[in-house]
Amino acid sequence: MFKNVLVGVDGRPNGRDAIALASRLMDPDGKLTLAHAHSGKLRPSHAITPGMVAEEREASHDLLEQERAATDVTADLLSIESISPGRGLHEQAEEQNADLLVVGSCSHGAFGRAMLGDDTRAALNGAPCAVAVASRGYAERAGGAGSQIAKVGVAYNASPESIAALAVAGELAAMTGATTHAMEVVSIPSTAYAGIVVPTFGDYIDAILQEANSRLEELPDVEGHAVYGLTGEELAIFGDQVDILVVGSRGYGPVKRLVLGSTSDYLERHARCPLLVLPRTAAGVTEGRA
Repeated sequence: MFKNVLVGVDGRPNGRDAIALASRLMDPDGKLTLAHAHSGKLRPSHAITPGMVAEEREASHDLLEQERAATDVTADLLSIESISPGRGLHEQAEEQNADLLVVGSCSHGAFGRAMLGDDTRAALNGAPCAVAVASRGYAERAGGAGSQIAKVGVAYNASPESIAALAVAGELAAMTGATTHAMEVVSIPSTAYAGIVVPTFGDYIDAILQEANSRLEELPDVEGHAVYGLTGEELAIFGDQVDILVVGSRGYGPVKRLVLGSTSDYLERHARCPLLVLPRTAAGVTEGRA
């Protein structure tokens, strides 16, 4: 699956949630790196006090050692100087050519949800690799019986981005022995409302649901179903039924970059399962993987 995984840690439980999720998503022969970002000499008060910079760097290394020992993982340790954790992880992912960056939820998010702080969300937007967000409390839940990934969910709508997400979901399911479940959320375009007679409204919805379900039935080794509603809300509900939810970036972002659209942004705030967001893939690569 993912062979070069970077995990952001901060000494709090959300960092250990991220480590637990990374361990599930990483290839057995992959490389795991734990990174801690600190301001160092970039903070004005530290820049004029060299001793404080050295103390902060030492504390960062000690924190990394403690997190590696506490989670019992084999990992490289990396202390990063950056003006913000999100930006530091973003730049490090580029430097080491990581294929997955894993972060935990912010400490003030609702329990069990995958939720980033606003500064981290902004810095990770445009990341050069896939980003996974561990839901709060994931490490504790992952240590219990039956906590292996058994159901991989994927948001599907036949777009190139969702086809790529389906391919990754299939790889993850094959690696973990899980089943793959796809959901397509359909809605009526706003431009179509004027042409729909009220008595036939229900028939119209039934027709587009049937069309979507027919598409999903053609997907091999996938249990799929379509629903009518708001995409973000329906996929968040779907997330309660799976162990991880895979989604693609919005279609008009830069190629090979992760760009949060309205749906992935909503899921990041409301989904209760871990979330895996993929960077936008070039059409030719997507079609080849599919």
